[in-house]
Amino acid sequence: MIEPTLHFTRDEYRTRIGKTRKAMEKAGVDLIIVSDPSNMAWLTGYDGWSFYVHQAVLLGLDGDPIWFGRGQDAQGALRTCFMHPDNIIGYPDNYVQSTECHPMDFLSVWIADWGLPSARIGVEMDNYWFTAKSFASLQKHLPNAVFRDITALVNWQRAVKSGQELAYMRTAGKLVEKIHARILEKTEPGLRKCDLVADIYDAGLRYDDALEAGGDYPAIVPLLPSGSDAAAPHLTWDGRPMKSGEGTFFEVAGAYRRYHCPLSRTLFLGKPTQTFLDAEKAVLEGMEAGLEAARAGNLCEDIAHAFFTVLKKYGITKDNRTGYPIGISYPPDWGERTMSLRSGDRTVLQENMTFHFMTGLWMEDWGFEITESIVIRDGAPECLANVPRKLFVKE
Repeated sequence: MIEPTLHFTRDEYRTRIGKTRKAMEKAGVDLIIVSDPSNMAWLTGYDGWSFYVHQAVLLGLDGDPIWFGRGQDAQGALRTCFMHPDNIIGYPDNYVQSTECHPMDFLSVWIADWGLPSARIGVEMDNYWFTAKSFASLQKHLPNAVFRDITALVNWQRAVKSGQELAYMRTAGKLVEKIHARILEKTEPGLRKCDLVADIYDAGLRYDDALEAGGDYPAIVPLLPSGSDAAAPHLTWDGRPMKSGEGTFFEVAGAYRRYHCPLSRTLFLGKPTQTFLDAEKAVLEGMEAGLEAARAGNLCEDIAHAFFTVLKKYGITKDNRTGYPIGISYPPDWGERTMSLRSGDRTVLQENMTFHFMTGLWMEDWGFEITESIVIRDGAPECLANVPRKLFVKE
């Protein structure tokens, strides 16, 4: 039998499953079908680039989870999941991207044979990986089942990190430090962005003997728009050269064992404009206020209110949230899709929750980002990376 490579103890997986089952009972479901790859990994350890085809983890109210996916990917499940091989089910390849049959047809038969044709089944209705056709197939082939939306049910169980999870995120923080050091070293007028991104990946992925770690692929690619393009927060790169007289923000992340530490800094080539100097002053003062509010027992909105109050003093309006939870992630997003640091989110902050404090400004013809990834504590939060908190300038 293949012995899987596990990055957490089996006891930790069982603790996670126990928390999830309590949430299932509260939601009134007997079985959940989890398609979010981050949730699949968190519950079982599964790690593979297979989320482009239909796959899931099934969790009932007793027993170990079931991994379900493409037959050839079952080999990956055998090597990364903590469960016995009997709990790994692969579907035949004729179900892959077929117009004649669907993987959920196969899964429905299996659920019925498992003795749950009339179960109360929870599905993640609003995520990237569970399609309308998936739901239609389940409804058709399990007509006596009752389906309930459990979007983010598992995500919420991930909010408070274990000691091992935090250790991985600190390693990711060390990797993002290396990325920003490389950016500052290499960026100069005339350097093509595609070549700079190659350096970003090299810094984030190459094995580091001191860390005894190499990086994972991040869930989001490097974002580095310059000049007026920086008004758009999610542009990537092309082959154009960097220019003097422009500011560029770099939103990048270190990733280790799928745990992320995103961190943004802004670099200005040449003498920075007063606009950038004013933005730096406002953002840094606002960030200090937000970090002061980022304590266990406070609310998510307390961080946002503290930050936005400072921005208002400087006459700056930010019409989007100022942060979100982070942890284990797969493309296309490194956020956990639960809480938000914005007015109206009254979620109570708990020790060992982790957030990307996203203080980015995206104005009409410029953009500016200085951010921190933080761990909530009883007192001041822990910053997961140590990169100078300022506007970088290379004249």
